[in-house]
Amino acid sequence: MKINETGRVGAINSYQRHIESQRQESDRKARRKDEVSISTEAMELLQAQGKVQDPRRLERIEELKAQVSSGTYHVDAGKLAEKLAPYFKSLTEK
Repeated sequence: MKINETGRVGAINSYQRHIESQRQESDRKARRKDEVSISTEAMELLQAQGKVQDPRRLERIEELKAQVSSGTYHVDAGKLAEKLAPYFKSLTEK
């Protein structure tokens, strides 16, 4: 009995090694964590903004959040078009 193409076994092993190396690489990427740092100047700006906010504005924001989460918030298409029209007109003038 004659067996042809005995090199195929090696091809399977190299395929398995390739798959294993990809798994190890994805594991290393999964273990890496993102990190964020905020400068002291940015922290001061955030604190200053928090102290100056208008209570009526905060109330309106909470009201809008509640409407969005309950699904009752609707956008007035006419008002949206009025606000966007100047922007699109400026694009055509250039």
